[in-house]
Amino acid sequence: MSERDRDRDGEGRARSARPRDGLGRPLPYGAEGVERQPEGVVRTPAGTVAEAQRLLDGGMPFHAHEVFEDAWKSRPGAEEALWRGLAQLAVGLTHAARGNSVGGARLLRRGAGALAGYGEAYGIDTAGLAGWARALAGRVEAGERIDAAAEAPRLTGPPGTV
Repeated sequence: MSERDRDRDGEGRARSARPRDGLGRPLPYGAEGVERQPEGVVRTPAGTVAEAQRLLDGGMPFHAHEVFEDAWKSRPGAEEALWRGLAQLAVGLTHAARGNSVGGARLLRRGAGALAGYGEAYGIDTAGLAGWARALAGRVEAGERIDAAAEAPRLTGPPGTV
């Protein structure tokens, strides 16, 4: 396929039109996939958390990562570490569920590090999420098979509900 023949979005940027599964893996053209998240959506923090939680609960952490990435790019700079860390947790869970133990553990720990010491924000238990991510990273490195929906963390709620 030449550069000219590549799939492009409405603005002319290269973007694969292949459908994707819940873990973001490309499927063959014509296959039924998961609806992709639109890019560049500006949501309220509560809207971001609610949409990401819906996707995590549905076993779609790759798509939740895209929601967090939009927040990371659109929220004030002081919140960058929060949203970037949450995006890293979601993509770490994605890699872990795909069987990529090295990448999954690395991203889970990187996300946990970004959240460490951040404190609670928008009802998000960042300390609980960091602990969940570190524990999951250890299980992934030990060779445990990970089911994304079964491992989906609770983003909000009292400590210990992650």
